[in-house]
Amino acid sequence: MTTRAGTATGRGEQRHPAPEGVRELLRRGFGLIGPRHPRHSASVEALDAFELPIGDDGVVIGVDAENRPAVLGLNRPTAYDVVLIGGLWTAQVIALRAAATGARVAVETGRPQAWMQMVHAMGGGQNGLAVYDVGRVPPQGTSAGTPVLVVRDCGMRPPRGRVVSGPWQSVLTVLPYLSPVAPRLVRQARLVGVQRVSPDEAAELGRTMTLPRADVDALPTLPDGLTLWCTDHDRQYVMTQPTDAEVGLLGTPRRMD
Repeated sequence: MTTRAGTATGRGEQRHPAPEGVRELLRRGFGLIGPRHPRHSASVEALDAFELPIGDDGVVIGVDAENRPAVLGLNRPTAYDVVLIGGLWTAQVIALRAAATGARVAVETGRPQAWMQMVHAMGGGQNGLAVYDVGRVPPQGTSAGTPVLVVRDCGMRPPRGRVVSGPWQSVLTVLPYLSPVAPRLVRQARLVGVQRVSPDEAAELGRTMTLPRADVDALPTLPDGLTLWCTDHDRQYVMTQPTDAEVGLLGTPRRMD
């Protein structure tokens, strides 16, 4: 039987009226008040002893200079464009790891044969990765529960895509080298990755991206698997280290394809 405070709940039983403050809390929907415990506190000096793993959720694309995981957050509620000036191997590792996190991957490419091994390994396109001809990527029907990564592997001069970045749909554009369209794509991107390039290309990127001289000098000497990732306010070198399964499927890291 549902009862109210102060009314009979059974024979000879009378519940005492609840204090006014308690009734007000219940009226506001805070529920029952639990037991009281002492507050926990720590001094400012003691905070240094805590190590909290604070970072973005996403795809682990390698390790930084201090051997800490570098995470690329691709599944976002806002549009996110990434440009990779580098090799197909790194783009495929990112696509493979994005699919492993539950994202669907749509590859727009003029060289579908380069992606077929991945498609077959993942179940013939039924388990998160599908390959389309250039300009043939259909709407993906994205949502928070079904995020999508579109990989545009369309050569030096990728045409303007029919499917663009949006909520829960990031776009990764792969450029093997610099081209006349590269500065526009770099300026529009939220994140740019640069692998080994020629000294002339490094100088051009230095002007376009306002890179320090040390980074411009380093770009022509980067080893396979190392990428300089840049945002408007940050730069980070990341070494992508493949797993045994990735080596078996894609081979060892390489800049040239």
